[in-house]
Amino acid sequence: MTKQDSNIPSTPSVQVIERMFTLIDVLASREEAMTLKDISDKAGLHPSTAHRILNDLVLGRFADRPQPGSYRLGMRLLELGNLVKGRLNVRDAAIAPMRELHKLTQQPVNLSMRQGDEIIYVERAYSERSGMQVVRAIGGRAPLHLTSVGKLFLAADDPQRIRAYATRTGLQGHTKNSITDLATLERELSRVRQYGQASDNEELELGVRCMAAGIYDDQNKLIAGLSISSPSSRMEDSWMPRLKETAREISKTLGFNERRA
Repeated sequence: MTKQDSNIPSTPSVQVIERMFTLIDVLASREEAMTLKDISDKAGLHPSTAHRILNDLVLGRFADRPQPGSYRLGMRLLELGNLVKGRLNVRDAAIAPMRELHKLTQQPVNLSMRQGDEIIYVERAYSERSGMQVVRAIGGRAPLHLTSVGKLFLAADDPQRIRAYATRTGLQGHTKNSITDLATLERELSRVRQYGQASDNEELELGVRCMAAGIYDDQNKLIAGLSISSPSSRMEDSWMPRLKETAREISKTLGFNERRA
């Protein structure tokens, strides 16, 4: 445990949060819905207090109210749990193949996932020999439309969602090569769908190019992207087949079934 970790209190410092955790634990103790009276009794809370907090949990979809006066755990917890599970499983499955791909290319290999209107870098294989002046740190973020992995995720969206993304973000550019208008982005995403791969031609940073292929889970859903970044002068198109094969290998480890794709 680090010094910083040792400073974290063992119980929440805000009483209502502690009570919320208690109520979630009570709901988790039973498979079926529980009455307000049963919940408040088990939690040791006054029914009015439990009722107020449970209503807030329902608003956030952390609890469901199947009928008046009864509660159970909500789907939001399942969504968040699957998100965490997916990240951990993807990283575990990807790290060894990423290192092998890095040995072949001698360029940074990145594992990224979508979070809202951005991608977030969750793992990388990298060495100083790559000649890259800028390497994205784990936890770093970038707009979807300016990155190769981000384009994979946008290409998986329907046209209405893509237009909504363009409206929200204004398709702000970072370099002279950035795609900043919807029509150009839609044409680019059509190519991504056609070839099952994406690229970034100095759109996020001048002098840096990227290529990406998607990683899919056991439901054949796009959950991450694997990318190679390099100085523009060193990027080799011949890396793409190996990149796609590595992404396919990781996907199979996660239960992806090509015949259902």
